[in-house]
Amino acid sequence: MKTRILLIIFILFGLKVYAQVNLRLSLFAKNFGSVMDIKHAGDNRFFVVEQNGKIKILHKNGTTNLLPFIDISNKVRNSGEQGLLGMAFHPSYKQNGFFYVNYINLDQNTVVARYQVSAADSSLANPLSETILLTINQPFSNHNGGDLNFGPDGYLYISSGDGGSGGDPQNNSQNTTNLLGKILRIDVNNTSPGLNYAIPSGNPFADGAGGNSDEIWSYGLRNPWRFSFDKQTGDMWIADVGQNAYEEIDFEPTNSLGGTNYGWRCYEGTHTYNSNNCDGGIYTPPVYEYAHDQGCSITGGYVYRGNKYPPLTGRYLYVDFCSGKLWSLKKTGNDWISELLYQNSNRNFTTFGEDKAGELYMGTLNGEIYNICETSWATTQSNLTISDHPILGGNYQAGNSLHAVGKVVLPNRVNFYAFGFILLEPGFKAEIGSVFSAITSACLHDNN
Repeated sequence: MKTRILLIIFILFGLKVYAQVNLRLSLFAKNFGSVMDIKHAGDNRFFVVEQNGKIKILHKNGTTNLLPFIDISNKVRNSGEQGLLGMAFHPSYKQNGFFYVNYINLDQNTVVARYQVSAADSSLANPLSETILLTINQPFSNHNGGDLNFGPDGYLYISSGDGGSGGDPQNNSQNTTNLLGKILRIDVNNTSPGLNYAIPSGNPFADGAGGNSDEIWSYGLRNPWRFSFDKQTGDMWIADVGQNAYEEIDFEPTNSLGGTNYGWRCYEGTHTYNSNNCDGGIYTPPVYEYAHDQGCSITGGYVYRGNKYPPLTGRYLYVDFCSGKLWSLKKTGNDWISELLYQNSNRNFTTFGEDKAGELYMGTLNGEIYNICETSWATTQSNLTISDHPILGGNYQAGNSLHAVGKVVLPNRVNFYAFGFILLEPGFKAEIGSVFSAITSACLHDNN
């Protein structure tokens, strides 16, 4: 193996520390269209969903394939809140090559469809392989939801907005005979008569033809733009975009039987919004809400389950699209504690992404992708000088500057990280066969 010396400069936002978490965002990739979703297929690639109808493959070294993984822009209405909004890979993707997308078609309706990767090239999907599973009529152009995730039960979950306009004028979210303002759950491995999927037997409103919509898992949502499952516990986290006053986070434990009513339009968060046709049923309030003095539109994320940044473990991270403030939410005892981790990013964050190891990323409306990294170590190790002969393999980190004189020998792999600068002093040497990188960034990178 040849020696590799990588000197990589990343753009960093200003740092502000809250409590025991020291967070930074580091520019990882750019020059995408508006980023709507970031997913992985069980390997080290990222699949970046662009609003314009393209999905591109991004690698851990920050490079992007020249050709998109798939381009369905000829089918997608890209305007305002419309476009290609989400994707999910089948749990058995390595075997069957199936993945699923959620987009707004040229008739301004939601389509959930299945595609398949090319048999000849794993970096390209077959654009002619579409099988449409669901089409949902959208009465207005906004509040489309659009997220897709497979749950720990193997079923596909789909987020759907209330149909748009403002205030849910058709009261769709409380109406269990339609699919608007809901989380849906379907079985993509089987079919029911007349459908390209099956209704799971445990769906709470399944009653056959007519009556309630069998696909509904939970309801009373306004615009659940992003939701996710905790990869360790299986719990579902739903970030529901509010109306004029409050943004909310809904929590559904992994042992839920479904049928939860989260309250919209009767309630915006925990506050009465429109009590007409509210029958006094059982409403489940959000576990957390914030007012519009902190932002205007929540973008939900993930519970951190990576290995690189222990202070973030078990925290649900979320951001506001308008203010750029980034928080974490975690239950401590009987209380849900929200902590402001980062502010004044000056970016419109549209989505989060999670790699196969549980590390987190964020995408923006103007086509950037950032690493999320926690850097408590920087407060205790500002400057570091390494003079070992040889330099042992591993990561060496400094909050400001790192100076090195020594030798990296075969078969060691050595990574230097610093916020300010890295200086390789006279005498430093990386022998042929060793692997060495010097990265001026807050984030610990893994280019495997």
